Amino acid sequence: MPGVEFVIARMTFGRRLELMKKVRELATKIEYFEAGRDEKNRMEASLLGAQMDQLYLAWGLEDVFGLTVDGVSATPESLVERGPEELVHEALAAIKAECGLSETERKN
Repeated sequence: MPGVEFVIARMTFGRRLELMKKVRELATKIEYFEAGRDEKNRMEASLLGAQMDQLYLAWGLEDVFGLTVDGVSATPESLVERGPEELVHEALAAIKAECGLSETERKN
């Protein structure tokens, strides 16, 4: 989005370890529900995937500049809660790129 800038956390060994610990349980649950064949399992997997995205955003989005949400300068939290969805996806892609995730891993 023109004029909007993000500050994304740099990946370090310690931060990678912290993130992996947080993601591990969700990733296992997503894999389990994705293996199911009914709509309820697919919905649960989708919900868990969104929770994982929220975890990445909380972990990696440090600041937002050039955006107001509800008349107030945006914060990472307000961007996720009330900001434009396409901008949230842009920030998420930047965070996952910083994490060095492959295209397949980014889809989760």
